[in-house]
Amino acid sequence: MGFNGVRKMKARPRGDLIATLDVGTTKVVCFIARIQENGEPKVIGIGHQISRGVRAGPIIDIDAAEKAIGHAVSSAEQMADEQIRDILVNLSGGHPASQTIGIEMSIAGHDVGEIDLKRALKAHHHAAIPADREVIHAIPVGYSIDGSRGIRDPRGMFGERLGVEIHLVTANSGAVRNLATCISRCHLETDGFVINPYAAGLACLVEDEMELGCTVIDMGGGTTSIGVFFEGRMVFADCIPVGGLHVTNDIARGLTTPVVHAERMKTLYGSAIPNVSDERELIDVPQVGEEEPSQANHVPRSLLTGIIQPRMEEMFELVRSRLEASGFDKVAGRRVVLTGGGSQLQGVRELAQLILDKQVRMGRPLAVQGLAEATCGPAFSTAAGLLAYAVRHQGDLVLGGTSASDEPSGGLLGRLGGWFRDNL
Repeated sequence: MGFNGVRKMKARPRGDLIATLDVGTTKVVCFIARIQENGEPKVIGIGHQISRGVRAGPIIDIDAAEKAIGHAVSSAEQMADEQIRDILVNLSGGHPASQTIGIEMSIAGHDVGEIDLKRALKAHHHAAIPADREVIHAIPVGYSIDGSRGIRDPRGMFGERLGVEIHLVTANSGAVRNLATCISRCHLETDGFVINPYAAGLACLVEDEMELGCTVIDMGGGTTSIGVFFEGRMVFADCIPVGGLHVTNDIARGLTTPVVHAERMKTLYGSAIPNVSDERELIDVPQVGEEEPSQANHVPRSLLTGIIQPRMEEMFELVRSRLEASGFDKVAGRRVVLTGGGSQLQGVRELAQLILDKQVRMGRPLAVQGLAEATCGPAFSTAAGLLAYAVRHQGDLVLGGTSASDEPSGGLLGRLGGWFRDNL
């Protein structure tokens, strides 16, 4: 599978299949959807597996990750009764980093056309990007003509100089290539990579939130992703390597209980903020190495909350400091949407409001056709957002494998065809 940097995703005709893959620390999810007459995707196949070989985003065991991906994809294919070849993939590892660059080019007084926008977007290759980083997204977030800023769509406008502000999201090349290798070993072509917070935002945010400014926080098992949206575009993205599994491991260590029991206690009794009844309520804590139920400790629920709360506070304080350091905290406004499996813990919303000093709501995928109740919760936001990305964001440039439609065919006729397509 070749990597020729950034390319445009191909258009999706009606009846076409879309396949998306969310490779997380705790689970691997594959959705197969068909484009309906109204242009919306309808899910016809779902594959869901416990994740293997992934820790806090990046892959640490290629063989284990390949098997988990293969099982999830084949389950979705069986349910859909279809075979897929191309797949759009979520990238949760690789330390994604944001930067906004300005490009300015001459348009010599003529009206701005599609070819001018393409030239401007491709000019991001000249940005200073370290050799060990790959561009995942190149998103135009604002245009100017002859110094007049704030233009949403410059096509058809006249001027001498066109300026474009491009939001570049880069990731560690090794993490990207390891994930690409796993997918190619499953006999699939990568249709592109999309970072976690972008997909989660597309799944959970309403139009007004995207326009007026909003932060989406996707709380996964191994990582917590942050995405800031403004004027309909993602303008900042970041990721911290702390997630729900860190809370589980804290409980396992603090109460000397097996990890599987720590996860169960977190789900059933856990809370991010104390409750008045916590001291009175006792919970059973099976001990590591003890097989007899009678050997279980009985501890007050307040002890469990006392372990969970500091870790969750640390998580939101890290999010707050990353937002403040980015300079996008004010752009994001006072609106936060929490999603991801980790957001389902009791008291998370209240703690987030307290630490971030913003209005917080819980987010889940908005009206995706074909999803059952079990697969339309916050834990599936990224997988659902990938479908929205595939349908509505074909204009974005994404990192992915080469495609026959990317470049005009060779020879004079091919080059002429490319010129006519861009200019007429």
